[in-house]
Amino acid sequence: MSVVTVRNLPEETHRALKLRAAQHGRSTEAEIREILEEAVRPRTRVKIGSELAAFGQSFGGLDFNDTRDQTPTDPAVFE
Repeated sequence: MSVVTVRNLPEETHRALKLRAAQHGRSTEAEIREILEEAVRPRTRVKIGSELAAFGQSFGGLDFNDTRDQTPTDPAVFE
């Protein structure tokens, strides 16, 4: 994991972070991590896999045989 140091953080901002952390039952460091995660990776972001699944479902989904063929394959020949 990476380490980030924030210099020159105003005391008022630090107090606000500590208060917010206490309200959420977390340490100040955990609260800062949560704030940063939400800022750069919001929960409402579009996830391509979910969008593709929803798109397929809008057309009735797919009906396919998902059982894997367990028959052994022949080894490759390199001649």
